[in-house]
Amino acid sequence: MPLRLAPTFRDALANADHPLAGIWVCSASPVSAEICAGSGMDWMLIDGEHSPVDLGSTLAILHAVAAYPITPVVRVASLDAVTIKQVLDLGAQNLLVPMISSAAEAHAAVAAVRYPPRGKRGVGSALARSARWNRVDGYLENADDHVSLFVQIETSAGVDAAAEIAAVDGVDGVFVGPSDLAASMGLLGQQTHPDVVAAVVSTFAAVRAVGKPVGVNAFAEKQAQAYVDAGADFIAVAADVSLLARASESLALRWTPAVSAEKRASY
Repeated sequence: MPLRLAPTFRDALANADHPLAGIWVCSASPVSAEICAGSGMDWMLIDGEHSPVDLGSTLAILHAVAAYPITPVVRVASLDAVTIKQVLDLGAQNLLVPMISSAAEAHAAVAAVRYPPRGKRGVGSALARSARWNRVDGYLENADDHVSLFVQIETSAGVDAAAEIAAVDGVDGVFVGPSDLAASMGLLGQQTHPDVVAAVVSTFAAVRAVGKPVGVNAFAEKQAQAYVDAGADFIAVAADVSLLARASESLALRWTPAVSAEKRASY
């Protein structure tokens, strides 16, 4: 019997009646990912850029979360056609490509995820989980229906070119990264600086003006809500590692006298 693949993140956004809330998985742990997948969050970012997540752990995480009603998005390390091909062949249906600062780079990302003649993705579906080893009827002909591509704007140049980037045929949405954007603006570590926030919001407007969904990363609740109010269609609000870090610190503050005294003295 032919197999059916899950709807893409593009589809989830098109059918959503609220901004979609997401969580990062940076630990490379399938157990952590599965715990997060059952949380009720809308989508999950499997981060292959700033974490130990590699091809093997990406596959294991995709397996772990497949049974849950959450949409996984894999962020690759860079705009590298070989890596993108490998991640797609693992069965990732939703990709986020970081550091896209021009329409030309967006076109290159589209080419990497599309089969010829539209792109240059290598053809190995008979050997790969992407087509479930040729158990998905018409996968090659209909691959575009099974894959969504999101690009990440996180430089001043990207902000300036946001409309052109978003308008590229094959780009399904834009995700804004305030951390690297702040750095590119000479405001390293100041993601909530008014100038950075203004750049993020201007990117929202540019992307939405061409009819594409736009999202952002914001772990501070107040800033996350402000971005939702400003029109974010999807937002990442936490990561498995940050939740563990803050929760364990809270426990130490409560139960470890030396830590508690030191922290109280610093207030």
